[in-house]
Amino acid sequence: MVFVSVLATGAAVGSWGAEPGPRKDPEAAGIPARTYVGAVESDQVKAAAAEAEEDGKSGSKAAREVVSRSGDRWGAVYSAREYEGFRQNLDGAYVGVGISARRDAHGRIAVERVEPGSPAEKAGIRAGDRLRTVDHKNVTGRPVTEVVALLRGPADGSPGTRVELGLRRGTHEWTEELRRARLTTDPVTVDRLSDRDDHRPGAVRIKVDSFTKGTGERIRHAVRSTPRGDGILLDLRGNSGGLVSEAVTAASSFLDGGLVATYDVRGDQRVLDARPGGDTGSPLVVLVDGGTMSAAELLTGALQDRGRAVVVGSRTFGKGSVQMPSELPDGSVAELTVGHYRTPAGRNVDGEGIAPDLAVKGDDGPSAEARACTVLSGLGGGS
Repeated sequence: MVFVSVLATGAAVGSWGAEPGPRKDPEAAGIPARTYVGAVESDQVKAAAAEAEEDGKSGSKAAREVVSRSGDRWGAVYSAREYEGFRQNLDGAYVGVGISARRDAHGRIAVERVEPGSPAEKAGIRAGDRLRTVDHKNVTGRPVTEVVALLRGPADGSPGTRVELGLRRGTHEWTEELRRARLTTDPVTVDRLSDRDDHRPGAVRIKVDSFTKGTGERIRHAVRSTPRGDGILLDLRGNSGGLVSEAVTAASSFLDGGLVATYDVRGDQRVLDARPGGDTGSPLVVLVDGGTMSAAELLTGALQDRGRAVVVGSRTFGKGSVQMPSELPDGSVAELTVGHYRTPAGRNVDGEGIAPDLAVKGDDGPSAEARACTVLSGLGGGS
């Protein structure tokens, strides 16, 4: 199973689910072959971890040092608990308090998002609050993945366990004791941008925060439910990626089969194809920004290269590498880069990102959305 990880300013989230498509000659597909030679191989990391274990040292710490020295930008080592947390995230359910965290340039941990209906929201915690401690442990300077693991608590993921948070808002500092709960996430939001009347078409906005399990079908349903003649604004701003298979399903909603992307695993070329029968007629605009990553970039590049959508916003993040996991002797997981994926036109995404057809400054505000709506109107879908 291909593991395309997502490493954002918030919690790291892994991406499983990219099933290898039938192999094709990359030159025949019009895509230049590129062999990726990893900076470090999994057997080297496993050997370092095993040697450290024999010496009574931490195997995962030794593995992290090897990966860090390798120069692999996306290589990482996760504890078994962190890795299991990522798997739960991709299933759209997890045990926690409903906080998404990010770390600023000074190492301080801030609340990035609070899930509606979660224990954190009920306690009055808001986005922007600073997280100082979790169960009396100082979290400043810690990797976000460690903070997320502390918030989630026991490895068995039992709901109902208590966790005490030390928080700060402005100059006010306080503590909150919360009980963890089993939470579900809904990464797809659908609403109308304008009401239809007798003189102008409407438009539907499909906002996708990530590609967790079932996201592709949610998008497909939203597209099929869009009234004939309406335009679609696919908002991928801040989308940190997720399951590549879900992004391919999403692409199938707008394409009538054909190539979505290619990727290589140690030089072995593979393809990802859309299923036939998608909506190829509704006007479509894709809205992106610097937080659009990985699987979301794969989808954006496919729709752009295939001439299916106009892309509006700012250049995307540039995460287009393929990682594969290897379990280490102590149960931790090393995630190492083994290749890259490319758009249907053969463009490399990693380190480059996707350039929009129409660049908009201030893309994190309403100005980008307003510009996207104007473009959509010009395409005959909304006003």
